[in-house]
Amino acid sequence: MSNTTPPNVAKQSFNPLQNLNLAAIGPLAALLLASAFFALQSPRFLTGGNLSLVVQQVMVVGTLAIGQTLVILTGGIDLSNGAVMALSTIVMATFAVNYHLNPIVAIAAGFLVAAIFGALNGWLITNLRLPPFIVTLGTLNVAFALTHIYSQEQSISKLPAALTFFGRTFSLAGTEITYGSILMIGLFFLAWFVLSQTAAGRHVYAIGNNIEAARLTGINTKRVLIAVYSIAGLFYAMGGLLLLARTTTGDPQAGQTDNLDSITAVVLGGTSLFGGRGTVLGTLIGALIVGIFRNGLLLIGVPSIYQTLITDVLVILAVAVDQLARRRQ
Repeated sequence: MSNTTPPNVAKQSFNPLQNLNLAAIGPLAALLLASAFFALQSPRFLTGGNLSLVVQQVMVVGTLAIGQTLVILTGGIDLSNGAVMALSTIVMATFAVNYHLNPIVAIAAGFLVAAIFGALNGWLITNLRLPPFIVTLGTLNVAFALTHIYSQEQSISKLPAALTFFGRTFSLAGTEITYGSILMIGLFFLAWFVLSQTAAGRHVYAIGNNIEAARLTGINTKRVLIAVYSIAGLFYAMGGLLLLARTTTGDPQAGQTDNLDSITAVVLGGTSLFGGRGTVLGTLIGALIVGIFRNGLLLIGVPSIYQTLITDVLVILAVAVDQLARRRQ
């Protein structure tokens, strides 16, 4: 087995920071321009309370998008994350409220369920060599069905304080900020550090760039992919915990469009749908772009259907730019 890393793998896998400036310039510019536009249109936009609200509104999808970024960087995609998140919230809420278990045990059970679904996705993709799109579409429906069967179509309220802790707020310079918002931002920086500063992160980029070349350099691609999908599952469960904290209710109807919203955040953040290029901090910017557009358009009185239209147009433009960049390379 050769120990020589092919040049194209080394460029992407061992220099993820090299992509940070290039991948983030466009999304960051879009974020700043959108903020400036809405600030001119509405005096309420730049208030501390409104900006805090924007972060609160994206903290669930943003956390899901961290796991989605890990998957997309390997060249895959995960359509099941919203359904897996919903299932984990129902497990947490049911264990804590209906079975009266210790809230920490209930939270651990929800995380375990999400991690199992992630590991299942990774195993099916690596061992049966099934397309990620098909596998995660299947597990989406499995998780969706299990959520409704297990919950018996009933929402679960009266959650213990441990499950709603991250919905609490603290005051900073007169602005109320939720603990969940701080947690989401912290998770983004943790994921960024792992991807950019560790060997495990470089392996993720290498697989997304060229999985066969990565295997030839000695990377256990199957193990890395299963780990990526499993860890992504943990992020989905964390998103579920933040959802419980924000809504204070275990809702079996939750998360039905969050898979697409998380992909939107990843794409707008500059991560390539073909894998191997992008940064998780770009995903944070992408999530904020979506949140700012929806919030700003709402403040100036634009109907919600146009909010969806504009967001989808931005996604198409982002994918088109990515495709053009690949052709130039």
